[in-house]
Amino acid sequence: MIRLLVVDDQQLVRMGLRMLFEQPADIDLVGEAANGAEAVRLAERLTPDVVLMDLRMPGVDGITATRRITAARPAVRVVALTTFDDDDHLYPALAAGACGFLVKDTPPAQLLDGVRRAAQGEAPFSRAALDRLVTRALRADGPSAAPGSTPLPASLTPRERDVLGLLGEGLSNKEIGDRLHLGVTTVKTHVANLMTKTRCDNRIRLALLAVQSGVTAGP
Repeated sequence: MIRLLVVDDQQLVRMGLRMLFEQPADIDLVGEAANGAEAVRLAERLTPDVVLMDLRMPGVDGITATRRITAARPAVRVVALTTFDDDDHLYPALAAGACGFLVKDTPPAQLLDGVRRAAQGEAPFSRAALDRLVTRALRADGPSAAPGSTPLPASLTPRERDVLGLLGEGLSNKEIGDRLHLGVTTVKTHVANLMTKTRCDNRIRLALLAVQSGVTAGP
């Protein structure tokens, strides 16, 4: 059973998420918060496995709340809920400890899948959010950071490059395994090796590297 905490300052959004997440038998919606301060308190009291976190809220915002929650409970997986004009919040949320990004108009089935993937230790993200992260990174680093300009470690094996490319497309471990005819445990091993060899500390940074290195097509 996945213990889920939903955080959003809009009551209608919380209501819609409640209706969605009360249906699956494997997800227990343990609480709702209308602001970041309340989210921090509930995360301490309710010990959720996953937190769906709105980024822009009055008072304590989602980024600050994410930082406080992950600092106090590193095992909690925080997935940021973003809008298409949230670009300025994406990198700070990642730095604060968010493990994934989903846009608010993500189809319900993908939201459910995202929560399940986060609970399994993966990094769910909408491709639109990844593209915006890449675009901002390229803009910040200038022309020299065009897709394909970031070299990969020479120690990567061909199979690790395959896995990296599929990470850049947002595929789950199971989807990568199905595509490459590998077991999920083998995929996890490749992902762990990629993190070690590239010094990327999470799957989103690996996905960004996939695009910046040209292994996966950019936005």
